Amino acid sequence: MEMNTSFSHDIDDEYEKFIRRMNPPRVVIDNETCKNATVIRVDSANKHGILLEVVQILTDLNIIITKAYISSDGNWFMDVFNVTDQDGNKILDEGILDYIRKFLGPESCLPSSMRSVGVKQSMDHTAIELTGSDRPGLLSEVSAVLRHLKCNVVSGEVWTHNTRVAAVMQVTDEETGTAITDPERLSRIKSLLCNLLKGSNKSSFANTAVSNSVTHTERRLHQMMFADRDYERTSDDVLNGRQRPNVDVVNWYDKDYSVVTIRCKDRPKLLFDTVCTLTDMDYVVFHANIGTEGPTSYQEYYIRHVDGYPVKSEAERQRVTQCHEASIERRVSEVSPLLCTYQNLGVQSWM
Repeated sequence: MEMNTSFSHDIDDEYEKFIRRMNPPRVVIDNETCKNATVIRVDSANKHGILLEVVQILTDLNIIITKAYISSDGNWFMDVFNVTDQDGNKILDEGILDYIRKFLGPESCLPSSMRSVGVKQSMDHTAIELTGSDRPGLLSEVSAVLRHLKCNVVSGEVWTHNTRVAAVMQVTDEETGTAITDPERLSRIKSLLCNLLKGSNKSSFANTAVSNSVTHTERRLHQMMFADRDYERTSDDVLNGRQRPNVDVVNWYDKDYSVVTIRCKDRPKLLFDTVCTLTDMDYVVFHANIGTEGPTSYQEYYIRHVDGYPVKSEAERQRVTQCHEASIERRVSEVSPLLCTYQNLGVQSWM
């Protein structure tokens, strides 16, 4: 079965390379047309997940996307982004512009399995993924267990939302400074951390995973919290004095689309968070308009599920709504008092 799966992936990658040779992607960067933003146009053959790939690359460069126009009806993907640096200025750094051309243009030759999830093997460190119930002091307890197991925490990120917590931590062996590869030791690390996350409530759901793969951390955190169903609400109260994002999902029957409209406070990486959610829920974006009105972001997506159908039921509509609310809130959730930043360990907690 593994051989068949590997063979299938190889065939998919070879087919994608062929399509890219026949229809190489084109990137145009324009610093003249718009007075206060750099305009980036991306054209390429269309495939599921390509919008996330483009947004992910721009987001990783700390570029602010102020407007976007997206169209991927048919076999071609066309995107226009108005972007600035974090100070609101045009992107003039040639190093950054060359990076964009390289990774979005015809020179990009990474297989889809690597680009879409950002997974690659690493012997430099071991990745530890944790999900479970949030509680004060949890991060310090996790760090204490890792120190006891002679693991050095190189870096990590922690998100909390709706009483749940997800963390991705990169660790090395304390003595060698390299990845931990011994299966028995990895199994012990996984078992002890899972027991710690469950705490005294053994019926509480918790999960740990260890690997020598490098993933795109923020996308992985979204996937982990989505799998942990952090979008399921326990009450309809406002969160920490903040109103929930305004998310509306309706069907446009004449065109056989569902239209997802989002209004919320604008912030960096907002577009990445919502596109990540649509992709991981297996929805295809056919058209989209993204913009800002003062401090407010406005996003409108015309979508269908990968099966070709728009949202089919009220339960599915509610799930789309709740998942987008959660994806927007995760990055700005309040962190438990003792779940704080450990500068000496390189661990970041998002506030």
